Amino acid sequence: MADDKTRTVDDHTTTQDRSHDPVPDGGAPVVPAGTETFEVVDVRQGMFGVRGTGDTSGYGGITRPVAMPPASQPPFGPGDGPGWFDDVHDRLAELADGTDAIERVVVDRGEITFVVRRETLLDVVRHLRDDAALRYELCSSLSAVHFPHETGRELHVVLHLLSMTHRRRIRVETTCPDADPHVPSVVAVYPTADWQEREAYDMFGIVFDGHPALTRILMPDDWQGHPQRKDYPLGGIPVEYKGGTVPSPDQRRSYS
Repeated sequence: MADDKTRTVDDHTTTQDRSHDPVPDGGAPVVPAGTETFEVVDVRQGMFGVRGTGDTSGYGGITRPVAMPPASQPPFGPGDGPGWFDDVHDRLAELADGTDAIERVVVDRGEITFVVRRETLLDVVRHLRDDAALRYELCSSLSAVHFPHETGRELHVVLHLLSMTHRRRIRVETTCPDADPHVPSVVAVYPTADWQEREAYDMFGIVFDGHPALTRILMPDDWQGHPQRKDYPLGGIPVEYKGGTVPSPDQRRSYS
């Protein structure tokens, strides 16, 4: 992989996170006609991140780039000029007056994401909910992502917000480091985030400060670790069938 972390990736034949894009033998992403630039943040090999004897898929030679869309510049649209994306951005920047709450804006596939500093998250979502020009009354989803290669911002929290008044959807994202996995809880603003924050805590280990009852929701209370983090062992449960035992995936022999 070259030192330059940007690559051109076809916008019409790739997936949302670019992790399954076709890759030639040399390991560099395909560069067809009509491309746009994305930042390659990681290169994965094999299936499901398994290496060595644990790879029983036969796909150990696959090399896949993980490429993310870069920050967008106004006008954000939709369309070629200013649109409601710009209206939301400008109003939110005005309400957040001088706090530099918005780190960057990403527009990709007709969707807009506001990446905000975690210290300002509560103020941002209150503005988005309460301001008459915004009115994002519903948090339809809250989830998390683990990017171990992003030093200092390994854990991401993603909120999908819906304005039923204006019939618009946006995404708000914030980050925190492994060393300090704390993010303000938004339950006081969006009660629907209650069990979703518990799930993110259970699966990723993100502590939502101010949550009314932050306990595990899927795993047993005494479970060690957080299963959806990328550094969590693949593991598995050995299966016994008519006296024969199938070991867990990370203990199987390799066929590649």
